Amino acid sequence: MKNKSIKRLFIVAIAGTMILGSCNDDEFLDKKPEGQAVPGEVTVGGFDAQAFGLYAKFRTQAGIADWTRYWFQSIRSDDAAKGSTSDDAAAFGTIFDAYQYSAVEGFAASNWGGHFNLIFDCNDLIADIEESGDVTEGTLTNKAEASVFRALCYFELRRDYGEVPLVLNRVVNPSDSYKVKSSITDIDAQIVADLQYSIEHLPVSWPAYPGRATKGFATALLGKLYLYQQNWSQALTQFETVMTYGYDLYPDFDELFLQKADNSAESIFEVQFTRIAGQNYSSNYWESQGVRGSSTWDLGWGFNVPTQALVDAFEPGDPRKAATILYSGQDDGDGNVLPGVPPLAQQYWNKKAYTLKSERENFGENKNHWSNIRIIRFADVLLMAAEAANESGQTAVATDYLNRVRARARGNNAGVLPDVVSGDQGTVRAAIKHERRVELAMEGERFYDLVRWGDAVSVLGGLGYQDKNKFYPVPQTVIDESQGIIAQNPNY
Repeated sequence: MKNKSIKRLFIVAIAGTMILGSCNDDEFLDKKPEGQAVPGEVTVGGFDAQAFGLYAKFRTQAGIADWTRYWFQSIRSDDAAKGSTSDDAAAFGTIFDAYQYSAVEGFAASNWGGHFNLIFDCNDLIADIEESGDVTEGTLTNKAEASVFRALCYFELRRDYGEVPLVLNRVVNPSDSYKVKSSITDIDAQIVADLQYSIEHLPVSWPAYPGRATKGFATALLGKLYLYQQNWSQALTQFETVMTYGYDLYPDFDELFLQKADNSAESIFEVQFTRIAGQNYSSNYWESQGVRGSSTWDLGWGFNVPTQALVDAFEPGDPRKAATILYSGQDDGDGNVLPGVPPLAQQYWNKKAYTLKSERENFGENKNHWSNIRIIRFADVLLMAAEAANESGQTAVATDYLNRVRARARGNNAGVLPDVVSGDQGTVRAAIKHERRVELAMEGERFYDLVRWGDAVSVLGGLGYQDKNKFYPVPQTVIDESQGIIAQNPNY
């Protein structure tokens, strides 16, 4: 193995500014950490140890599965705001709520550095496999796992920064990573290549290892990339392929983000968190979004809260509203009513970050460290398929997919959320945009949807958004370390 300490010089300055919070309590669940090797179990590839290291990096790397995630993905939209108290992380409100992006603030470094850190580890594993000459099925599966993680990282970097350096080689010296930014066309081509390889070599499922990357995950991500390219027919093909792999909508939306629904039939890929003896696989991602209160309602730091605009976006009677937004006056089922403002600083909180009292009692604490993070779920695939079908002129197909999501949402209440009747393309397009907003609310898709639809300026302009804000500035530390080889994004 090559010396990896040198290559980390590139990201020490930029990733070291943020650390991942985790709980240190002694309580634990006596269960296997999903997506993690367990001694005594036979795994499939000769490079499994390195492959499992990628999953560990994915769930522990600052900038990927910590609170950095929702600042970039959620708070930049019109559906979420900083939250907490006015004086808590006030600068972040200016940066993300008001689009006063900063190239020197720690989140910029953490987001960029975290993704490239994981890319470098993927490159190491791919290089190790290729240098070994091992072409057994298990080893090729491990290479596919590295390829799909690399593709995911570049997809996220593409969404956040636009053009970035395309680093595919093993990084031995810092200069190996100092590359001129590649075009989005070239980045997309590499993502496609990585995902096509992953689709060929990943299994449809891992019965013994829920949480490992699958053919469905790679296929859904490829379809999502094609959707961003407005390659509608290719996107639809990928999404309809995913539909053949056995995924389904979880029956009760109200339970979808509870621990009991982790790795359900709706899950295509999620970050795995649990706690076992002597090991913590936990994140500050959920804790930092919990209600900031006292006693029963001391559930977290209070960031990433729903806006009034999101509250008003739900149709009358939509059950997803109460399952998405925790509001003053709600009862927790045990007679505890959420206070209003004051004493709380916010009227609305993200209920998808909320945990049942029974879960908290089981873990012996109020703050959620244990829930998985849903990365791609089947409802998202159905709505992306609906969009691709509609833009291809197949409005009847589009409404079928759209109405599957609405049917699950209304449950047994036939008086709400009627089926969307297939009509003209523009009407169906508006219905799909609405459905994505309320179904995926607070999950980090809204900002990117507005950008790719060309709606960001009209929707977010009143909040301070300008066209340049579709991409975040490159961290100044990256520009300095590369001595200007990596250039700043335009207009920053």
